[in-house]
Amino acid sequence: MDNVSNIFQNDLLPSLGARANQSIKLRKFVISPYDARYRTWETFLLVLVVYSAWIYPFELAFLRHLSWKLFLVENIVNGFFAIDIVLTFFLAYLDRKSCLLVDNPKRIAARYLSSWFIFDVCSTIPYQPFGLLLNKHGNGLAYKILNMFRLWRLRRLSALFARLEKDIRLNYYWIRCTKLISVTLFAVHCSGCFIYLIADRYPDPSKTWIGAAIPNYRSESLWVRYVTAIYWSITTLTTTGYGDLHAENPREMSFCICFMLFNLGLTAYLIGNMTNLVVQGSCRTRNFRDTIHAASQFAARNQLPDQIRDEMLAHICLRYNTEGLKQKETLDSLPKAVHSSIACHLFLPVLEKVYLFDGVSFTCRLQLVTTLEAEYYPPKETVILQNETPTDAYILVSGAVEVRIMTNGGEKVEKLLSGGDIFGEIGALCNTPQPFTFRTSRVSQLLRLHTTELKNILQENTHDKEIIMNNLYQKMNSDQRFPTKMMEICQGDQNFGEHNRCSISNQVNVNNESKARETLASCCSDERCKELNESDRHGAMYKTIEQGFFNRNNDLPDKGAGMENRVSTSQIADIRKVDAHLHILTDNCMTGYRGVHDRFRNTCQDAKLTQTRIQDKMMTTSVAGELQEITHSCTEAGSVVSERKRVTIHMHPQQNKSLAVPCAKVINLPGSLDQLFSIARQKFASYSTTKLLNRDFAEIDDITAIQDGDHLFLVEI
Repeated sequence: MDNVSNIFQNDLLPSLGARANQSIKLRKFVISPYDARYRTWETFLLVLVVYSAWIYPFELAFLRHLSWKLFLVENIVNGFFAIDIVLTFFLAYLDRKSCLLVDNPKRIAARYLSSWFIFDVCSTIPYQPFGLLLNKHGNGLAYKILNMFRLWRLRRLSALFARLEKDIRLNYYWIRCTKLISVTLFAVHCSGCFIYLIADRYPDPSKTWIGAAIPNYRSESLWVRYVTAIYWSITTLTTTGYGDLHAENPREMSFCICFMLFNLGLTAYLIGNMTNLVVQGSCRTRNFRDTIHAASQFAARNQLPDQIRDEMLAHICLRYNTEGLKQKETLDSLPKAVHSSIACHLFLPVLEKVYLFDGVSFTCRLQLVTTLEAEYYPPKETVILQNETPTDAYILVSGAVEVRIMTNGGEKVEKLLSGGDIFGEIGALCNTPQPFTFRTSRVSQLLRLHTTELKNILQENTHDKEIIMNNLYQKMNSDQRFPTKMMEICQGDQNFGEHNRCSISNQVNVNNESKARETLASCCSDERCKELNESDRHGAMYKTIEQGFFNRNNDLPDKGAGMENRVSTSQIADIRKVDAHLHILTDNCMTGYRGVHDRFRNTCQDAKLTQTRIQDKMMTTSVAGELQEITHSCTEAGSVVSERKRVTIHMHPQQNKSLAVPCAKVINLPGSLDQLFSIARQKFASYSTTKLLNRDFAEIDDITAIQDGDHLFLVEI
């Protein structure tokens, strides 16, 4: 609970994305306003302030001559406040605009001299010793009136009550009541002293308010006179007016008029504050206290450990402290473009320090930085639990975060993170439970990065996604904290799988390209292949291969398998050398090649069926024509190789005839109907076809109307 309450003792919060105040290290001889020793000094001065608030009005009214003991005590008190004036010149102050501690001595001195320095000096000067030095008479009324400047010290009590109202260890109601009662008692004390001063200094003691009731009041004890003055003050303040004590001369009447006018304002202040306290109270502070009370009851009812209870209360206290800054409300009220500009200015330098985003594009960084949300966490609060479901990743801007892991039934601190580090990214990117527990060690500012938004950005930037996954993979490989089992789990994730496949594919492509160049060089060493490459018809294809645009390395089936018994050995070698060129083409070129090869194979099968012999010259011409067609389809600018369609043709004769060949053939669809009829006449030699029908017996007169896999029916007339 002490740690929770100490949050309000330190109002210093790091500004969003700030780098300058990550550690509060001031210059030499500069005092921090949040130092514990300075806080103790301030508390001691508050006791002296209460003493000054009572003694100086009393001394002005009732003590005509000061004893040497009281004179010594007053000068000692003034000496302490003089020391405080000197310390203020070395006291750092909080700049409310930048939320930074200013430790520049010149700026500290300039600020103090232009604000409260004159008032502090006037309230500390020992006027009575100066009076004794000048005219050997320091008990005059003028010097006592100057001593009333000491009441300036009461401003310290206002700051004290403001701090006590936020202290959750104290009851807010009684703190407010104590403040109001203190104000009332001080007003009663001062008014009683002033009214007695007027009567005591009046020429005719019998014509005074106290002389009319007590003729020889000056011979009475100090206690009787003081109580009588306080009695008059309270009856006047409360407007009771018993009539036993009343003003007797114009001075007293004038004072009573001023005092009663003052009472109107004081009464309104008291009634207003009491009404606000009893009925509504300070809304924000009261809601905060209600939240604290509800959280304490929740922890007690559910028997939560003290550590978890303190974490709850500390988080609520810090949230109350940060809500006053209204940072989120200010950012949300701005246009998106202005919000993005502010986010880039504040968070982009922090994002550039994170290893995970090293090497990603500037566009991806801009998209990431606009999704970050700044949050503050108090000391010893758990941000992520081990084995927790991944929902967010966090970037540490300022403060410190401990990396903890469960070992032997207890937690062990593995590492201490500082500004610019990221945590939670392993569970977020690998879709695995968080491997560690992350807990703050002091007040920390974190940037929250939602997992959903991160993955959406990575889907739009595939290249950056590969870089990020590579950075994460290298980090896990170099960090000994990650066991082999964790690496296997992460590698089993889809993101890691894609990364590994991309890496392997890139390596294979490099190897295939090198192997293809070696194969091409060995093939081109043959004279016959050189002749082909030097021909005009194949120059474009050779140029394309030389430029390295094609890196396919999977061997195609032997293109001359169906003709080996009809083609000579040298011709088969030519065909295989041509295949060595063709197996490194791109997918588009391979599409065209397969179409040409199918037509080449059909031609060979027809030649086999008709038992015709293929001459060497015909083979060379066919291969050259095929290469020319492939080269033309691969190098023609802007050309698109049409997808080859396979169809099944059926023969329906008008007369029953015994077919020597099957009635159904699967062929590649040619470019025109005339070519289709020509192929049909070759497949079905004893028939002549004139019409082409589909399954619905509708006549087809356009080759483009035929789809892949259609069944076509050839009708003989």
